[in-house]
Amino acid sequence: MSQIKMVISDFGGVLTTPLVEAFASVQDRVGIPPKTFGEALRALNEREGTNPLFELECGRITEKEFQVQLADGLGPLLGHRPEIEDFGLLLFEALDPNPGMIDLIREVRRDGIRTSLLTNNVKEWEVKWRSMMPIDELFETVVDSAFVGCRKPDPRIYNLTLERVGLDPAECIFIDDMKINIDAANELGLHGVHFRETAQVRAEVHDLLA
Repeated sequence: MSQIKMVISDFGGVLTTPLVEAFASVQDRVGIPPKTFGEALRALNEREGTNPLFELECGRITEKEFQVQLADGLGPLLGHRPEIEDFGLLLFEALDPNPGMIDLIREVRRDGIRTSLLTNNVKEWEVKWRSMMPIDELFETVVDSAFVGCRKPDPRIYNLTLERVGLDPAECIFIDDMKINIDAANELGLHGVHFRETAQVRAEVHDLLA
């Protein structure tokens, strides 16, 4: 009999359509070549020692500050400094819920398995992402990086989640679309399931619960 008592899920890219596609849509709407956002963030990290997106997701800078820093980083790559406004609005306009994964969360809850959400997110985006699906109906606990000051794959955020739900790592499945986050969870003893497509995750979760 399975010892699993909880499924912990990521939000963006698992319960929604792929984040990569959403970021590509933002770049297209802002008029920036593909992959340029990533190049700018990497350049800023090398120059300043911090990644503005990571700082945003830890709640250490605001969305407006992030947009200014991103524009500063894009300037040398584009030959001009772009105007970036309403980044979160543009991002969420390009995201849709993933009904198959939402159904999976409901199914495991009906079977008596507890569920929690662990997300790298942004304070200013909370209303947007919570409006996409009934979060409080789907999850008993929500751990949002922007409100706890650390983000995946930092072990502290996994340990904080486990502390809040009162479970051992071996009693939890963790689903995420980023392999680096899955690797960190596995190192702590959680049962990591790397999201690649909905059917694959559903099969792996059901196998772990069997």
